[in-house]
Amino acid sequence: MHTKKDFFHNRFIQAILISGILLQTGIWVRNFAILLFVMDRTGNSPLAVSLISVAEFAPIFLFSFIGGTYADRWRPRSTMIWCDLLSACSVFLVLLTIIYGSWEAVFFVTFISAILSQFSQPSAMKLFKAHVPGDQLQMGMAMFQTLMAVFMIIGPLLGTFVYQRYGINIAIGVMGVAFLLSAGALTFLPPDKRDKKEKPEANFWGEFVDGLRYVWFNKVLTALGGTFVAAGLAVGIIQPLGIFVVIERLGLPKESLQWLMVVNGAAMLLGGGLVMGLSKKVSPQKLLAIGLLVSAITVAGVGLSTSLMITLSFQFLSGLFFPCIHIGINTLILQATSEEFVGRVNGVLNPMFMGAMVIMMSLAGWLKTQFSLVTMYEMSGALFFAGMLLIIPIFNQGEFKKTW
Repeated sequence: MHTKKDFFHNRFIQAILISGILLQTGIWVRNFAILLFVMDRTGNSPLAVSLISVAEFAPIFLFSFIGGTYADRWRPRSTMIWCDLLSACSVFLVLLTIIYGSWEAVFFVTFISAILSQFSQPSAMKLFKAHVPGDQLQMGMAMFQTLMAVFMIIGPLLGTFVYQRYGINIAIGVMGVAFLLSAGALTFLPPDKRDKKEKPEANFWGEFVDGLRYVWFNKVLTALGGTFVAAGLAVGIIQPLGIFVVIERLGLPKESLQWLMVVNGAAMLLGGGLVMGLSKKVSPQKLLAIGLLVSAITVAGVGLSTSLMITLSFQFLSGLFFPCIHIGINTLILQATSEEFVGRVNGVLNPMFMGAMVIMMSLAGWLKTQFSLVTMYEMSGALFFAGMLLIIPIFNQGEFKKTW
């Protein structure tokens, strides 16, 4: 049995953690600096602001399947290093374009880095599978969830500070340097394994179809796919409506939305730390089921509440248990997937969530004209509950039976 000391002395964990901190710094400076810059240049144009989301999410649909398949063909360490280097190069090229040409080039910073992330993220999952012992996979996922929660709190402040204090040029420069330093940190990862079965001439589409079949015939992954769709629909319904909760249900100015986000982010940080401490005592199935159930209750509660304190309480509970969903899903994927299929499985499952979410986000405005805000939130809560019901069949699946 491996200890926490062994976990943090793992060379892979040390390198990937440093890289993660640098990447999150670059990503959050990118997100907020570009958002504020575009709003300043366009007079708060909703269309221009929405294009930022399109630049961020569109590559997930277009490249997730491709990136996941190639992640299984290429050496993951080299893939991640090259992705960070290419991201840095693209950032500096866009910076030159902004200085000497058109400011609209700023959209390509998000678009290009989002494309490259679809190759880098599946490779990171493959390395987790290869270099982290099975009984520490859940601890690894908890570590990443905690890191994300920390940057959900400090990231907006950091991005806003850099842009307002130094302007867009310095902000973009910070992004490029962060990506370069991340690539440097990744060079300390253990060397890629030489796969004797590697076949450079293998057919891409054949491997892609193999990935689809692998998910289809794996009952655990099929159940998770259904949960991904249900959760994506649930998140998509309420994602654009938080501001209306503040204005309509609580009767507060729109600026008060930040307090709901801060409470949620702080709770996520606490929740990630708690799950990390309990990672060997609670199975990933149980974590996922608890997270989905609490999400169903808290989303419905936020929709019904007209009290700021009650709404903040539900937001806190939602953030506290959200890491259970993220950590449970990623741990189950790694446990249920052979190393050679990790990239393709991520390439199949992730677009299911993102596709469902974006479809519902695009319909949320119209749905709000047809239904009340309360009804929308109750619909979202019901979908989270449905997602929980869909994972019940995996409780008795082979290797997972003993962990429940």
